[in-house]
Amino acid sequence: MTDDQDHYFSADPAAPFQRAAVRADVWGHELALTSGSGVFAQGRVDIGTSVLFRETEPPTGGRVLDLGCGYGVIGLAVCAAAPTATVTAVDVNRRAVLLAQENAETLGFADRYRALTPEQVPVDETFDEIWSNPPIRIGKAALHDLLLTWLPRLAPGGRAVMVVGKNLGADSLQRWLGEQGFPTARLASAKGFRVLETVRATE
Repeated sequence: MTDDQDHYFSADPAAPFQRAAVRADVWGHELALTSGSGVFAQGRVDIGTSVLFRETEPPTGGRVLDLGCGYGVIGLAVCAAAPTATVTAVDVNRRAVLLAQENAETLGFADRYRALTPEQVPVDETFDEIWSNPPIRIGKAALHDLLLTWLPRLAPGGRAVMVVGKNLGADSLQRWLGEQGFPTARLASAKGFRVLETVRATE
């Protein structure tokens, strides 16, 4: 496997597993987390996720999906900010799932947070909100498949909040989502990133 293939969206990264501490200030809460090699944003909170936190208000509760969770910072921030929220965190990277669950247990959120691989999520489960810094670098076709798999699992009237780099196609993605029947608005733009809100139509 080449270095390019051994990326954070590999199911089983080949890089030796080394943990790295991260401190994250999210929606006014300080979280002590553990990241790891072979997982997105090792040892840090990436710029896009930082923009997402700074430009939004957290969910107030409900069933929340953290799509492409990495070591869990977005979903765990939701748990910290919304004590009535239940979070399902999903990632194809098994190492990320392990770290996210460990972080939930360390923070005391394990009773309402679970980290899973996609196939472990019950097929009939729906969500009130999806929060994500989606894995744009998996390629457009794979990203579209990913979003068309999970966005229909929003409850009627539910919403998805995503942060996407402008230079990685945020504006074209916004248009495409609208064309697929998921109206999408730009909530904010900062540091080369767009924060997008996609709404599931009420039925």
